[in-house]
Amino acid sequence: MLTLYSFGPGANSLKPTLALYEKGLEFEHRLLNPAKFEHHEDWYKALNPRGQVPALDDDGRIVTESTVICEYLEDAHPTDVKLRPEDPYDIAQMRVWTKWVDEYFCWCVSTIGWHRHVSRMVKDKSDEEFEAIVARIPIPEQQVKWRRAREGFPQDMLDEEMRKIALSVKRLDDHLRDQEWLAGEAYSLADICNFAIANGVEKGFAELVNANDTPGLLRWIEQINERPATKAMFANVPREF
Repeated sequence: MLTLYSFGPGANSLKPTLALYEKGLEFEHRLLNPAKFEHHEDWYKALNPRGQVPALDDDGRIVTESTVICEYLEDAHPTDVKLRPEDPYDIAQMRVWTKWVDEYFCWCVSTIGWHRHVSRMVKDKSDEEFEAIVARIPIPEQQVKWRRAREGFPQDMLDEEMRKIALSVKRLDDHLRDQEWLAGEAYSLADICNFAIANGVEKGFAELVNANDTPGLLRWIEQINERPATKAMFANVPREF
């Protein structure tokens, strides 16, 4: 039995969720509420000591890290739907794109998201309440991020992250103006993992992502949103609490 623990179909949680829907695998979806800090509860940290989502429980075997979970599903639960290319070169290109989104694109979008949205979860907490929340976070870097979210991110950091977002959407658009998909000629985990971060950027960063400046990127986002698996995922799983 597969059980996926996630925040729902957004950001890193979207990656394995969409992969499961694309592959048509049966699974139990356990949604955690980030506003209640359920991912820092002791019962969840017993599953994933890092206190992060998503996490996959495959009959007692716990797999963490969103992109790793996606590749694990390809290896441990093969289906007629293949989300990894056949050609070794295309596989390499897929992994270049998934590595890039994990190490670069995700982080700059995440920082702005924390600044605009996540910070609201702790703005009104008392010092005592906030310290109790931070004390339950197992990753020191995440503790720093929560403190910055509450105090306010430095403007030079926000400016740098916006610069990186501009470079990121241009890189995606430059590729997608000439290619239907990111790695080879077929839809793959490269597309799923980048879509998880890119979906919605036209609303959050309209000055960077629009029909005039990034037509290739917008075409690709719309194309993935029109896939039956994507529609089913968004219809069945709430996007937010």
